[in-house]
Amino acid sequence: MALYRKGFSLCQMLLSFCCLLAPVVALELTVSTTGGNHSSPYLYGFMFEDINHSGDGGIHSQLLQNNGFQGSNPNLTAYAAVGNVNLTLDTVNPLSTALPLSLRVAVPAGASGAVGFSNSGYWGIPVNADSYVSAFYIKGDYVGEVTVRLVGASSGTAYATDVFNVTSNSTQFTCIETKFQSAQAPDGNNIWTLTFDAPKVAGNALYFSLIQLYPPTFQGRTNGLKPSIANVLQDMKASFLRFPGGNNMEGNSASSRWKWNETVGPLYTRPGRQGIYRTETVVFLWLIREQGLNEYFQWTKDMDLVAVLGVWDGLSLAQSGNVITGDALKPYIQDALNELEYILGDASTTYGKLRTSHGYPNPWSLTYVEIGNEDHWWYGGPSYAERFTAFHDAIKSKYPNLVIIASTDEYFPVQKPEGIWMDYHSYGPAEKFINEFNKFDNFDRKFPYVVTEYACVSIDGAHLRQPTMQASVAEAIFMIGMERNSDVVRMAAYAPLLQNYGGYTWKNHEPNLVLFNNDPNGVFLTTSYYVQQMFATNRGHTILPVQSDGPFGPVYYVASKASSKYYVKLANYGSSTQQIQVKIEGTNSGLLTVLSGNAGAANTFGSMPVLPRTTPVVPTSGAFDIVLPGWTVAVLAAHMKGQ
Repeated sequence: MALYRKGFSLCQMLLSFCCLLAPVVALELTVSTTGGNHSSPYLYGFMFEDINHSGDGGIHSQLLQNNGFQGSNPNLTAYAAVGNVNLTLDTVNPLSTALPLSLRVAVPAGASGAVGFSNSGYWGIPVNADSYVSAFYIKGDYVGEVTVRLVGASSGTAYATDVFNVTSNSTQFTCIETKFQSAQAPDGNNIWTLTFDAPKVAGNALYFSLIQLYPPTFQGRTNGLKPSIANVLQDMKASFLRFPGGNNMEGNSASSRWKWNETVGPLYTRPGRQGIYRTETVVFLWLIREQGLNEYFQWTKDMDLVAVLGVWDGLSLAQSGNVITGDALKPYIQDALNELEYILGDASTTYGKLRTSHGYPNPWSLTYVEIGNEDHWWYGGPSYAERFTAFHDAIKSKYPNLVIIASTDEYFPVQKPEGIWMDYHSYGPAEKFINEFNKFDNFDRKFPYVVTEYACVSIDGAHLRQPTMQASVAEAIFMIGMERNSDVVRMAAYAPLLQNYGGYTWKNHEPNLVLFNNDPNGVFLTTSYYVQQMFATNRGHTILPVQSDGPFGPVYYVASKASSKYYVKLANYGSSTQQIQVKIEGTNSGLLTVLSGNAGAANTFGSMPVLPRTTPVVPTSGAFDIVLPGWTVAVLAAHMKGQ
């Protein structure tokens, strides 16, 4: 052996040989324990709008589809006859002006046995070993038993059967509510049925409206969130919720915009609206508005989220450029002020009193209001400065402590209003997020930003149906860039948030953060969800300087400090394993969380192969040695000595 020569001991030879075998450290990082810049406490959050059945049939807990027979083309979607009856929609017996149609269940003369109707929910009904509440309005002469069941659609197995007495008449609707216990169903292929005694109605009809089925809700809230989805969102430890959406708030016209006053009060007073997203058969979804303004604020309260309220500002999505400007904006500005009074006013105000009458005596907490959505699109840009200024000035004059967010940083006059924030959205291929890693490095700190919509939607020109590991690493690099600049980037949220496997309503079947169906354990957490969770649950209050012996790429990083911990977030954008050495003075232990897989690895329906793994780590000779496999996102949480 060439190393074993005169003057070179055997021990020295063995040491040199071991050094040749040791992994080569590709990057050495030294994290400063002093200095740095303040990091926003609200950086990671949610953007929600009802898209891909994320609300109706999603996080909202009501399980029956088409329960108010609303829409521009009302029909009997999800309903079927049980026994010898005829189902039709009726206009003569409306429950309310908001719900002008009811379900007419006609029973022929001479009918016998139990008859009624079923509802198949949103591609099935989740039936678990839980207690359920069912409610409906009934009109027609009937005194007798009614039976509600939860039944396997294919098997016919009844998992729940509830029999109760009902007395109704033909002069007015009667509200009926019942609570019952269910056994566990093996899958989500279930239906809800309601039957009654046919001879007691034979030759006549009964009318039904606002038919509802609720499982236990998140935090036990009336008309609340579905726990199976709400729990995984709570596990992300997000800090804010932007609602009621982006494009979906705007509507296709002023008349179809999201109208706050039509989402509050009793459910039978809420007419619903046409959404802007289409199904695969090019049908616009009708949104039933059971999840309204108060329900959104209850969501923020129950998850300890800061509310970011969007208000409509004159821009709709009509291709012809349907933008309202000038004096014509005044009624909509007043509508926004009325909404803010409903949210923030006490019982002595007109709309604060209205909120109190709806069961919410205390004002909600609100600091952030966004004017419009993506106003640089849809012909909105040239008029945005005028429209924004009109809304901004009116709101600030009455609520000076509110922070006003512009929906774009384009089309502003040179002199921006003092104190405003601006929104930036980013969808695109993976390369875009790599290129935008340093986007905010040199921005004016006087005007903070929020990035309330972003997602990697394609790889090498191919659209993604769900996030892949390569896409999630690209997003992590963009997130690292935002966190490095979180003195100016105050909030950021992946979008869209949720998607029901039953149907896409967002153009090219592009990815969503959390996927779900109605099966037991039917919530699937994507690789991008885990990246969001890893970043949100490991946050410091100060972003620290990091000295490196190499440039960014393929490894990207950011370091921060909390009271007794240091966090280092890392992303490896490439297929080659990278060896990283991280030095943080005063630390002696830590936890390393790693999310890794091949470039195309994805968590999809029935399969979740990519999960984060957390292991304890200790520094060697004052440094943490970290191995980053290809396509990896990792977080080192290092503990200070004695902590």
